Amino acid sequence: MMEGERKITDTRGKFTMVVKDGRELNDAEWTGGRILLSNRRLILAGSEGKRTIPLKRIRSLEGRTDVNQLVAKVSGYVSLQLSTGDVVLVSAEDPESFERMLYRALLDRAVVLARHPAVEGGVVTDAEWKKARLKIEEESVDVAISDGSFVEIDLDDIGSMEANERSVEDEKRRVLEVEHSQDGTSVQTYISGSTRRCSILESLLRKGESRSEIGVDLTEKQNEVLMALYSGVSPFEIPDFLGMDVDEVEEVFDRLIELDVIEEIRTRREVALNARGRNIASEAMNDQ
Repeated sequence: MMEGERKITDTRGKFTMVVKDGRELNDAEWTGGRILLSNRRLILAGSEGKRTIPLKRIRSLEGRTDVNQLVAKVSGYVSLQLSTGDVVLVSAEDPESFERMLYRALLDRAVVLARHPAVEGGVVTDAEWKKARLKIEEESVDVAISDGSFVEIDLDDIGSMEANERSVEDEKRRVLEVEHSQDGTSVQTYISGSTRRCSILESLLRKGESRSEIGVDLTEKQNEVLMALYSGVSPFEIPDFLGMDVDEVEEVFDRLIELDVIEEIRTRREVALNARGRNIASEAMNDQ
C-alpha cells in the first residue's frame, strides 16, 4: 500500500470489462478473483492478471450494462464508468455491502456546496450556498454544513431527486435537488460540486428515490388529507381543517398506513408523511 492509503475491504467475486474505449464487447466473460478496495484504488486480480483502477478515474456508477446473456445472468453487480471510456462490471460476494463501501470510498469527506433548506414546506427559502462535507452512512447521506448545521438524508426518505443546471455563486453548475423530510416537514436540500462528484452522488441518491415510487391510486378525500399533511397541518387538526368527521379521518389514516403512504409515529394517531406520501401530495397539489 502507498503512503496514506488504507484498505477498506478485501473480498472475492468476479469482474469483466464490457466497454473498451467506448465500444461494447459483446463477447465479455466473467473472471473470478480477488477484489481489493482502498481509499485510493480498486484492484481486480484474476487468473489473467491484475487490473488497478485509481478511484479518481471512476466517472460514475450507472445501472446495468448487459452486453450479453452471460453478463445479464448475474443480478448483483456495480457498473463502473471510467474516464478512459471503459466500463468495468464488478460483482462481489456481498454485492450490496461492496457497493456501499465503494460509494463511501468515492464520496466520504468530499467537500461540496449545499443550500439547506432550499425549499421548506413547498416554499422557496432565502438559504445561501455554503461549503459542506459529505459522510456516507449505511442508509443515509449526511451533510455537515460549515455554519454548524447538519442534514441527514435518509435513503428511504427521498421523495424525489432532480439534477439541474443552476447558477451557483455566479457560475452555472450541476445541482442535485433532493426532497426529503426534516422534523416532519417536506424540505429540499440542494447539493453542488464537480461534475464527477455530482454524477456519483446522483446515482446513490436515485437508488433511494426508487424505493419511494408512487404506484397507488387514492380517493379524493385521501388526497385531501395528504395535501393537508404536506402543507404542515397537524394530524389532530385535519378533521376541522377539512370539515371531516374524526372517524372518517381515522379511516383514511388506516388506509394510507396500509398503502405505506404515511407512518404512525404515536399511538394517539399522530402520523407523518413518508417519501411516497410526499410524492403523491406534491403531484396532487400540482394538479389543483
